[in-house]
Amino acid sequence: MVLSSPADWALVEVIRAELAAAGDPEVAAKQQAYMKSEMPYRGLPAPRLKVLLRPLLSGWRPDSRQQWEATILALWDEATHREERYAAIAIARHRRARAWLDPDSLELWRHLVVTGAWWDVVDEVATHPVGDTLLAHREETTPVVRGWATDEDLWVRRTAVICQVGHRADADPDLLRAVVEANVADPTFWLRKAIGWALRDHARTDPDWVRAEVTRLGDRLSGLSRREAIKHL
Repeated sequence: MVLSSPADWALVEVIRAELAAAGDPEVAAKQQAYMKSEMPYRGLPAPRLKVLLRPLLSGWRPDSRQQWEATILALWDEATHREERYAAIAIARHRRARAWLDPDSLELWRHLVVTGAWWDVVDEVATHPVGDTLLAHREETTPVVRGWATDEDLWVRRTAVICQVGHRADADPDLLRAVVEANVADPTFWLRKAIGWALRDHARTDPDWVRAEVTRLGDRLSGLSRREAIKHL
């Protein structure tokens, strides 16, 4: 622990203590096995975790952007159990931090994605902090997301593909086309699934565009991506 950090250590410690006290070892073992996680769980399913965190975070007022970021990193980088990382994401999404979801936050989100390196935390970061940052600052953030689409890190690329999930009419189809095109030849399940998910989600808003993209990509689109993309068409 870096004691000189501007993190809100009182909040960090109370979250850790509450997680430990509320844990269920039997549930924890099942969660860890299901998620294939090296990091253990406390045994708090998502609904229980949300209830536990709500009173701890509802009245929290970070003193500064620096404190907010440092508190996220304290819980994330020093996590001993996976729920601490889920709590860090909750802090990242705190309503009092919305103004800080700007291009300067992108390196923080990239750090969470690269060090998280598994679908549960990556997808949450991609579709919320990254996606919200993109929506609020599209001009500055779009070039970064395009760059992430060809990043050497698999999870950063997945983030680029899925970060517009849920944007509906606000999605940028040119960006979606670019990030899909950059990864359409990737053989991994994680990118193929991501491409299908991103296209399927956009089909809710513009099914004709998605049909045209599926046709344009042709045999370059994997069977998994294609099935996911046209699932509701």
